[in-house]
Amino acid sequence: MTREVRIGNATAGGGRPPLIIAGPCVIETEEITRRTAEKLKQICANVGLEFVFKSSFDKANRTSLSSYRGPGIEKGLELLKDIKDSVGVPVISDIHRVDDVEPAAKVLDALQIPAFLCRQTDLLVAAAKSGKPVNVKKGQFLAPWDTLYIIDKLKGSGCEDILLTERGTSFGYNNLVVDFRGLPLMRAYGYPVVFDVTHSLQLPGGLGGSTGGQREFAESMMRAAAAVGVDALFMEVHPEPEAALCDGPNMIHLDVLEGLLAKVKKISEIE
Repeated sequence: MTREVRIGNATAGGGRPPLIIAGPCVIETEEITRRTAEKLKQICANVGLEFVFKSSFDKANRTSLSSYRGPGIEKGLELLKDIKDSVGVPVISDIHRVDDVEPAAKVLDALQIPAFLCRQTDLLVAAAKSGKPVNVKKGQFLAPWDTLYIIDKLKGSGCEDILLTERGTSFGYNNLVVDFRGLPLMRAYGYPVVFDVTHSLQLPGGLGGSTGGQREFAESMMRAAAAVGVDALFMEVHPEPEAALCDGPNMIHLDVLEGLLAKVKKISEIE
C-alpha cells in the first residue's frame, strides 16, 4: 500500500479509489477554465471520486516558438487562486524554474514537475523545500526504476509527500508507448503513482510544428491503468478539444468524462 498524500482536501494513495487530477492543458480564458473546473467537480462528486483541478499557467516546452504558452505565472496563478477559492477545489500546475517555486507555492496545493525537467536537481530541491506535495512526471526517457533517484532527491531535501506520474516512453519517432509493468514497479517504492492518460496518447511532433494525439484510446488506457492498480488518474479535459489552444488531439471531451470515470471506479473496486 502506498503512502497517503494530501492535496488540499483530496487524498491520493493509501489504498483509496483513484484521485482524479484533471483540467484543460493550459489556461486559455477565465470562462473556459471556470466552466471546466465547475463541471469536473460535479462529475467527480457524481461518480464518488476525489478531484484536483489542473491547468498550466505556462507551457514552456511547446514544439514551436509560435505555439500558445498560456497567460504566464502572474495572471495564471491569480486565476487559479480564484478557481481554488470560488469553486472550492484543490489546484496543481507545472513549474519550470526555481524562481517559479515561491509564488506558485503560495497558491497551489501541489507543485508539478514536467517530464522533461524530472532530473533537474535544483528545481526538485526547491520544490521539495516549498513544503508542498510534489508530483513528478517520469521523463519519456527514463525507466521506472530510475524514479528512485527522483525520490531520493526529494526526500533528501525534506519532502515526503511525493507522487510519481507515468506518461509514456519514447518509442521511435513521434510516438509513445506505455509499459504497464512500470506502475507496480514504481508503486513498490511506497509513494502514490499517477497514470497520465492523455499525455500517454500524444504523438510528439506528430503534426510537424505541433503535437498530435490519439484520444480514441483514452478509455482503454484508463481502464487498463485502473485494472493494474494506480493511485490517481491524470487527464487533460476540455469542453471543445478540437478548438483547444494546446494538446487538443489527445484531450478528452468534457461531456463524455462522467461515463468513463464511472467505469474506472467500478474496475478499481475489484479486488
